[in-house]
Amino acid sequence: MAENIEEFRKAELFRDLSDDALRNLTKHAVEKRLSRNEILFVAGETAAGLYLVAEGAIRAFRTGIDGREQIIHVERAVTTIAEPPVFDNGKYPSTTAAEEASRLFFIPKDKVRAACFEHPELALAAARLMATRLRRCAELVESLSLREVGQRLAQLLLEEAAAHGKQSAEGVFFKQRLTHNQLAARIGTVREVVTRVFFRLQQQGLLYVADKKMIIPNTEALANYAASVMPENSVNLRSTDRQ
Repeated sequence: MAENIEEFRKAELFRDLSDDALRNLTKHAVEKRLSRNEILFVAGETAAGLYLVAEGAIRAFRTGIDGREQIIHVERAVTTIAEPPVFDNGKYPSTTAAEEASRLFFIPKDKVRAACFEHPELALAAARLMATRLRRCAELVESLSLREVGQRLAQLLLEEAAAHGKQSAEGVFFKQRLTHNQLAARIGTVREVVTRVFFRLQQQGLLYVADKKMIIPNTEALANYAASVMPENSVNLRSTDRQ
C-alpha cells in the first residue's frame, strides 16, 4: 500500500494530496498490465474511471475511415489518462493502447469525484492538467494544419533528441525507437512520405541515420527548419509528400 501511495504521488494529478487522501484512493485502485499495442479502451466506450500509468507508456489516438491512425498524445509514466470523462460523465474521447509493456492502476470515477469534493486541491490539479492537454491538442491542430510534413517530422525529432539525445563530436544522437509507421502516426501522414522526407533531410545535411541511430549535426539548423513558414522547396519535397 505504501508503495502505491508513492507511485501515485509522482503523478501531477495527485502530487499535492495528503497521505490519508492518497491512501483512500489507492485502496480502490485495481492494477492492470498491458503488453505492447494492447488496447486499454476504445473511443466512444462508456468511461468508468481514469488510469494511472505507473510503468511504460500509453498512446491515445483516433482512426480515420481510411484506417490511418493519428496519435493525439503519448503519456509516459508516471501520469494519469482519461481524466475528462470523470468530470463530464462522457465517453472516452480516444482509443488508447500500450506503446510498450505497461503497468497501470484503474481508479473508479466516483471515487475520484468524491476525493475532489473533499480535497479541492485535487480538482485544481485536474483543471491544470486538462488545460495543459488542451494546449497540446491545439498545438497538434496547428501543426497538422499549417506545417508541412518535413517540418512536423523535424519538430518530432527535436523532441526525441531533447528527451533521449546525447552529445557527441558528430552532434546530438539518439536511438531510433520509432518505426516509420509510428512516426507517420505521430505527425499525420503515411510511412512512404516519412521515408522520402528522411531521405531529403539527409540530403540537406540536417540529419544522418546510421545503425538505427539518429544524428542531428546542428540542432539549431533543424529547429530553424522546423519553425520555418516557407514552402518545403528547401528540401525539394514533391506535392505528393504534403499530406
